[in-house]
Amino acid sequence: MAKTLPKTDAVIVGVGWAGGIIAAELGKQGLKVVGLERGKERGVKDYYVVHDELRYGIRYELMQDLSKETITFRNQGKERALPMRQLGSFLLGEGLGGSGVHWNGHTFRFLPYDFEIKSQTVKKYGEAKIKGLQVQDWGITYDELEPYFYEFEKAAGIGGEEGELGPKRANPFPNPPMKETPITARFKEAAKSLGMKPYHMPSGNMSQAYENQYGAKLAPCQYCAFCERFGCEYGAKADPTVAVIPFAKETGNVDIRNFANVTEIIHDGKKATGVRYVDVQTKEEFIQPAEMVILTSYVMNNTRLLLTSKLGRPYNPDTGSGVIGKNYCYQILPGSAGFFDEEQFNTFMGAGALGATVDDYNGDNFDHSDLGFIHGGSISLNQSGYRPIQYNMVPTDTPKWGSKFKENSIKYFTRALSIGTQGASMPVQHNYMDLDPSYKDAYGLPLLRLTYDFTEQDKNLYNYVGKITDKIMQEMGPAKINDRQQLEHYDIVPYQTTHNTGGVIMGAEPETSAVNNYLQMWDAENVFVIGASAFPHNGGYNPTGTVGALAYRAAEGIIKYSKEGGLLA
Repeated sequence: MAKTLPKTDAVIVGVGWAGGIIAAELGKQGLKVVGLERGKERGVKDYYVVHDELRYGIRYELMQDLSKETITFRNQGKERALPMRQLGSFLLGEGLGGSGVHWNGHTFRFLPYDFEIKSQTVKKYGEAKIKGLQVQDWGITYDELEPYFYEFEKAAGIGGEEGELGPKRANPFPNPPMKETPITARFKEAAKSLGMKPYHMPSGNMSQAYENQYGAKLAPCQYCAFCERFGCEYGAKADPTVAVIPFAKETGNVDIRNFANVTEIIHDGKKATGVRYVDVQTKEEFIQPAEMVILTSYVMNNTRLLLTSKLGRPYNPDTGSGVIGKNYCYQILPGSAGFFDEEQFNTFMGAGALGATVDDYNGDNFDHSDLGFIHGGSISLNQSGYRPIQYNMVPTDTPKWGSKFKENSIKYFTRALSIGTQGASMPVQHNYMDLDPSYKDAYGLPLLRLTYDFTEQDKNLYNYVGKITDKIMQEMGPAKINDRQQLEHYDIVPYQTTHNTGGVIMGAEPETSAVNNYLQMWDAENVFVIGASAFPHNGGYNPTGTVGALAYRAAEGIIKYSKEGGLLA
């Protein structure tokens, strides 16, 4: 029998960037907060032996244990979904700090176009341009969200420079950009020669020693190349366990409980009264009553918990009605790999967000009148640093194994450069999430089922932008450029990007969205659902900066709700 604990003002489910921000802001205002994190506590001290590529980069030490909970996947609704037994296409973080521990640090702001994508596209190109796409405006504009972007950038110590075609800023970046290297300079020169406007990538890797608004002190980056899939032992990467969670604890109002796996939101259909959770070590079950329930876990987990708790209206892909599970999006990733026979580069050095970017083919920065897609993507050369196991870029005509493969792997380790695109992903009616009818997790609850495949919109964007990356790479002067495979069906096996979005989307009307622009549920006013699950589509950048901005906006709303109650928008 579950033990009922003393009631608290707010219970937070998942303590990463979003959960850490909410805990810090609510704790600062004197609200009593319980943060439930199903993984273990983490911090800088845990990463003193972090440069173990096999342990962290290949065997996924910081990621979710799929033997206890995974997702099932299929491309089409007529297929049977099967469980993802090994991490592949994306990496689900677990433990205090969540995915904010193992990320690279790219920290962009979504474009003004993103927040009003339907109205702006229809106004310029007509209704026919969005036929077959389930796009909608977000219920908030970039100008309204701009100050919250800056608040997150201050917390994370983001360094960068403003791009000519990117969103306009009211304040400069808190830190200067990272170092220019021969590789980033070469990319910029090539892009400029083609008439593009490159700029240094905004980075959550510290370009200098920095202290944020919570008093957290972050060290300057060492350019060691162990960012993605790793924690930073220097405390030089923006990480919620360094930047916000210590302050939340210091308020004396925040109680973070590790190994606490939330299995249910308890509610009466209109309001939540708390959550049920299991201590994953002792198997004891608890009920945590709360005035407000705040979901801040990963995209899949936010969606699944609402579905298993029967809170909100499940999405129906046949009719397009309902909202929970709707508009799952990913990213489209065209790019180019170039091989330099006569030159070598220090590719083994770098940082997660050391790089340069162009926005000339992002958003609606170029004319789409005669193109079979909307939006685009940011094109970047990212010098994150090649590691010896994971990185084996070789020319297309190299055998997949054997002596020639080994020879070319060694030869091109310092002679290969790549340009990548974060391409926007548009929602369609039959890309969605729901509960699997057959497979269950370690607690007997249904697994989340993902139904997703690439669309004609995706393929057209991929082919168009891929030709642009080829042009830039050719301008950089390689001896050869790899052939690019055609985009066919989505495959969940190879790693692509951990930029999943949707499922609990925001908007201006309850008929088409699950949460309002404070990320407050229309159907349960004391439940807030924060994260990239709120994105109605995925843009041409990393989602973290926009998640952070929405978290600060939501924190403001939660504090207001605690005093006044009622729907905030």
